[in-house]
Amino acid sequence: MGMLQHIREEIKVIKERDPAIHSSLEVFLYPSFKVMLGYRIAHKLYKNKHYFLARWVSQRAARKTGIEIHPGARIGSGFFIDHGNGVIIGETTVIGNNVTLYQGVTLGGTGKEHGKRHPTIEDNVMISAGAKVLGSFTVGENSKIGAGSVVLHEVPPNSTVVGVPGRVVKRTKNCMPREDMDHTDLPDPVKEDIASLQQANSALTNRLIDLEAEVKRMRNKEKRKEENKT
Repeated sequence: MGMLQHIREEIKVIKERDPAIHSSLEVFLYPSFKVMLGYRIAHKLYKNKHYFLARWVSQRAARKTGIEIHPGARIGSGFFIDHGNGVIIGETTVIGNNVTLYQGVTLGGTGKEHGKRHPTIEDNVMISAGAKVLGSFTVGENSKIGAGSVVLHEVPPNSTVVGVPGRVVKRTKNCMPREDMDHTDLPDPVKEDIASLQQANSALTNRLIDLEAEVKRMRNKEKRKEENKT
Protein backbone atom coordinates (compact mmCIF):
# COMPACT_ATOMS: atom_id res chain seq x y z
CA MET A 1 0.00 0.00 0.00
CA GLY A 2 1.40 3.40 -1.02
CA MET A 3 1.59 6.48 1.21
CA LEU A 4 -1.40 8.14 -0.48
CA GLN A 5 -3.51 5.07 0.21
CA HIS A 6 -2.36 5.08 3.84
CA ILE A 7 -3.42 8.74 4.15
CA ARG A 8 -6.85 7.99 2.71
CA GLU A 9 -7.26 5.03 5.04
CA GLU A 10 -6.24 7.05 8.12
CA ILE A 11 -8.74 9.78 7.22
CA LYS A 12 -11.52 7.21 6.77
CA VAL A 13 -10.74 5.37 10.03
CA ILE A 14 -10.58 8.52 12.16
CA LYS A 15 -13.81 9.90 10.70
CA GLU A 16 -15.55 6.57 11.34
CA ARG A 17 -14.49 6.22 14.98
CA ASP A 18 -14.40 9.76 16.33
CA PRO A 19 -17.77 11.58 16.41
CA ALA A 20 -15.96 14.87 17.17
CA ILE A 21 -14.70 15.04 13.56
CA HIS A 22 -16.69 17.46 11.39
CA SER A 23 -14.43 17.69 8.35
CA SER A 24 -11.63 15.76 6.66
CA LEU A 25 -9.20 18.64 7.25
CA GLU A 26 -9.46 18.19 11.03
CA VAL A 27 -7.93 14.74 10.64
CA PHE A 28 -4.59 16.32 9.74
CA LEU A 29 -4.45 17.82 13.25
CA TYR A 30 -4.93 14.48 15.01
CA PRO A 31 -1.96 12.93 16.87
CA SER A 32 -3.08 9.48 15.67
CA PHE A 33 -2.90 10.62 12.05
CA LYS A 34 0.51 12.26 12.47
CA VAL A 35 2.09 9.38 14.35
CA MET A 36 0.81 6.76 11.91
CA LEU A 37 2.32 8.63 8.96
CA GLY A 38 5.61 8.77 10.85
CA TYR A 39 5.32 5.10 11.74
CA ARG A 40 4.77 4.01 8.12
CA ILE A 41 7.93 5.86 7.05
CA ALA A 42 9.95 4.59 10.03
CA HIS A 43 8.75 1.01 9.56
CA LYS A 44 9.83 1.02 5.92
CA LEU A 45 13.27 2.30 6.94
CA TYR A 46 13.45 -0.34 9.67
CA LYS A 47 12.64 -3.18 7.26
CA ASN A 48 15.43 -1.91 5.00
CA LYS A 49 17.79 -2.02 8.03
CA HIS A 50 18.19 1.75 8.27
CA TYR A 51 17.78 1.46 12.02
CA PHE A 52 19.14 4.85 13.08
CA LEU A 53 17.00 6.76 10.57
CA ALA A 54 13.96 4.67 11.54
CA ARG A 55 14.41 5.52 15.22
CA TRP A 56 15.07 9.16 14.41
CA VAL A 57 11.76 9.42 12.51
CA SER A 58 9.82 7.55 15.21
CA GLN A 59 11.29 9.62 18.05
CA ARG A 60 10.46 12.81 16.20
CA ALA A 61 6.86 11.63 15.89
CA ALA A 62 6.83 10.67 19.59
CA ARG A 63 7.98 14.15 20.66
CA LYS A 64 5.27 15.79 18.53
CA THR A 65 2.37 13.52 19.50
CA GLY A 66 3.16 11.88 22.84
CA ILE A 67 2.69 8.49 21.16
CA GLU A 68 5.69 6.18 20.94
CA ILE A 69 5.56 3.43 18.32
CA HIS A 70 8.75 1.47 17.75
CA PRO A 71 9.47 1.25 14.01
CA GLY A 72 9.85 -2.53 14.30
CA ALA A 73 6.22 -3.02 15.38
CA ARG A 74 3.88 -4.52 12.78
CA ILE A 75 0.51 -2.80 12.49
CA GLY A 76 -2.38 -3.81 10.22
CA SER A 77 -5.01 -1.68 8.53
CA GLY A 78 -7.81 0.21 10.25
CA PHE A 79 -5.67 1.01 13.32
CA PHE A 80 -6.84 3.97 15.45
CA ILE A 81 -5.49 5.66 18.59
CA ASP A 82 -8.07 7.89 20.27
CA HIS A 83 -6.63 10.75 22.39
CA GLY A 84 -3.35 8.89 22.21
CA ASN A 85 -1.09 10.72 24.66
CA GLY A 86 1.08 8.24 26.56
CA VAL A 87 0.53 5.27 24.24
CA ILE A 88 3.61 3.03 23.93
CA ILE A 89 3.98 0.17 21.43
CA GLY A 90 7.06 -2.04 21.67
CA GLU A 91 9.36 -3.34 18.95
CA THR A 92 8.03 -6.89 18.53
CA THR A 93 4.35 -5.97 18.91
CA VAL A 94 2.06 -7.34 16.20
CA ILE A 95 -1.31 -5.61 15.73
CA GLY A 96 -4.04 -6.93 13.45
CA ASN A 97 -6.77 -5.07 11.58
CA ASN A 98 -9.38 -2.69 12.99
CA VAL A 99 -7.74 -2.33 16.40
CA THR A 100 -8.53 0.67 18.64
CA LEU A 101 -6.35 1.96 21.50
CA TYR A 102 -7.13 4.76 23.95
CA GLN A 103 -4.80 7.09 25.83
CA GLY A 104 -2.13 5.68 28.11
CA VAL A 105 -2.14 2.15 26.68
CA THR A 106 1.14 0.23 26.86
CA LEU A 107 1.87 -2.78 24.66
CA GLY A 108 5.15 -3.73 26.27
CA GLY A 109 7.40 -6.46 27.56
CA THR A 110 8.16 -7.76 31.04
CA GLY A 111 11.87 -6.99 30.83
CA LYS A 112 12.80 -10.67 31.17
CA GLU A 113 12.27 -11.92 27.62
CA HIS A 114 14.33 -12.02 24.44
CA GLY A 115 13.22 -12.21 20.83
CA LYS A 116 9.42 -11.88 20.63
CA ARG A 117 8.77 -10.05 23.89
CA HIS A 118 5.72 -7.91 23.16
CA PRO A 119 2.06 -8.89 22.69
CA THR A 120 0.21 -9.90 19.55
CA ILE A 121 -3.14 -8.12 19.23
CA GLU A 122 -5.52 -9.84 16.83
CA ASP A 123 -8.26 -8.25 14.70
CA ASN A 124 -11.09 -6.08 16.08
CA VAL A 125 -9.62 -5.65 19.58
CA MET A 126 -10.32 -2.58 21.74
CA ILE A 127 -7.94 -1.63 24.56
CA SER A 128 -9.25 1.07 26.90
CA ALA A 129 -7.48 3.98 28.57
CA GLY A 130 -4.52 3.22 30.78
CA ALA A 131 -4.49 -0.53 30.14
CA LYS A 132 -1.14 -2.34 30.14
CA VAL A 133 -0.61 -5.49 28.09
CA LEU A 134 2.79 -6.89 29.01
CA GLY A 135 4.46 -9.99 27.55
CA SER A 136 4.73 -12.10 24.41
CA PHE A 137 1.24 -13.61 24.38
CA THR A 138 -1.83 -13.14 22.18
CA VAL A 139 -4.98 -11.12 22.79
CA GLY A 140 -7.61 -12.95 20.76
CA GLU A 141 -9.79 -11.32 18.13
CA ASN A 142 -12.95 -9.38 19.03
CA SER A 143 -11.80 -8.87 22.63
CA LYS A 144 -12.07 -5.85 24.93
CA ILE A 145 -9.58 -4.80 27.61
CA GLY A 146 -11.07 -2.58 30.32
CA ALA A 147 -9.58 0.75 31.42
CA GLY A 148 -6.65 0.45 33.82
CA SER A 149 -6.33 -3.32 33.44
CA VAL A 150 -2.94 -5.01 33.61
CA VAL A 151 -2.95 -8.03 31.29
CA LEU A 152 -0.15 -10.56 31.82
CA HIS A 153 -1.53 -13.72 30.23
CA GLU A 154 -3.17 -15.01 27.04
CA VAL A 155 -6.65 -13.70 26.26
CA PRO A 156 -9.03 -16.02 24.34
CA PRO A 157 -11.04 -14.63 21.40
CA ASN A 158 -14.33 -12.82 22.07
CA SER A 159 -13.36 -12.02 25.68
CA THR A 160 -13.78 -9.07 28.03
CA VAL A 161 -10.87 -8.55 30.44
CA VAL A 162 -10.81 -6.24 33.48
CA GLY A 163 -8.82 -5.84 36.68
CA VAL A 164 -5.29 -5.91 38.08
CA PRO A 165 -4.09 -8.43 37.18
CA GLY A 166 -6.49 -8.71 34.26
CA ARG A 167 -8.86 -11.65 34.14
CA VAL A 168 -11.53 -12.74 31.70
CA VAL A 169 -14.96 -11.82 33.08
CA LYS A 170 -17.04 -12.46 29.98
CA ARG A 171 -16.85 -14.52 26.80
CA THR A 172 -19.20 -14.56 23.84
CA LYS A 173 -19.56 -17.16 21.10
CA ASN A 174 -20.36 -14.69 18.35
CA CYS A 175 -18.02 -12.18 16.73
CA MET A 176 -18.21 -8.76 18.32
CA PRO A 177 -19.23 -6.02 15.86
CA ARG A 178 -17.33 -2.76 15.97
CA GLU A 179 -20.47 -0.95 17.22
CA ASP A 180 -20.26 -3.04 20.43
CA MET A 181 -16.80 -1.72 21.27
CA ASP A 182 -18.06 0.11 24.37
CA HIS A 183 -15.30 0.59 26.93
CA THR A 184 -17.39 1.94 29.84
CA ASP A 185 -20.19 -0.57 30.53
CA LEU A 186 -17.94 -3.51 31.37
CA PRO A 187 -18.51 -6.15 34.07
CA ASP A 188 -17.14 -5.29 37.52
CA PRO A 189 -15.95 -8.55 39.16
CA VAL A 190 -15.06 -6.83 42.46
CA LYS A 191 -18.55 -5.34 42.74
CA GLU A 192 -20.08 -8.72 41.87
CA ASP A 193 -17.95 -10.49 44.51
CA ILE A 194 -18.91 -7.93 47.16
CA ALA A 195 -22.61 -8.29 46.27
CA SER A 196 -22.29 -12.08 46.54
CA LEU A 197 -20.62 -11.78 49.95
CA GLN A 198 -23.33 -9.39 51.14
CA GLN A 199 -26.03 -11.87 50.08
CA ALA A 200 -24.23 -14.73 51.83
CA ASN A 201 -23.79 -12.61 54.97
CA SER A 202 -27.48 -11.67 55.00
CA ALA A 203 -28.51 -15.32 54.62
CA LEU A 204 -26.14 -16.35 57.44
CA THR A 205 -27.42 -13.57 59.70
CA ASN A 206 -31.04 -14.56 59.10
CA ARG A 207 -30.19 -18.20 59.82
CA LEU A 208 -28.48 -17.21 63.07
CA ILE A 209 -31.51 -15.16 64.15
CA ASP A 210 -33.77 -18.16 63.43
CA LEU A 211 -31.50 -20.47 65.46
CA GLU A 212 -31.42 -18.04 68.41
CA ALA A 213 -35.21 -17.81 68.33
CA GLU A 214 -35.45 -21.62 68.23
CA VAL A 215 -33.06 -21.95 71.21
CA LYS A 216 -35.08 -19.39 73.12
CA ARG A 217 -38.30 -21.30 72.46
CA MET A 218 -36.67 -24.57 73.58
CA ARG A 219 -35.45 -22.96 76.81
CA ASN A 220 -38.86 -21.48 77.55
CA LYS A 221 -40.46 -24.87 76.92
CA GLU A 222 -38.03 -26.57 79.31
CA LYS A 223 -38.62 -23.85 81.88
CA ARG A 224 -42.40 -24.36 81.73
CA LYS A 225 -41.93 -28.12 82.17
CA GLU A 226 -39.83 -27.53 85.31
CA GLU A 227 -42.44 -25.12 86.70
CA ASN A 228 -45.25 -27.65 86.09
CA LYS A 229 -43.33 -30.37 88.01
CA THR A 230 -43.06 -28.15 91.03
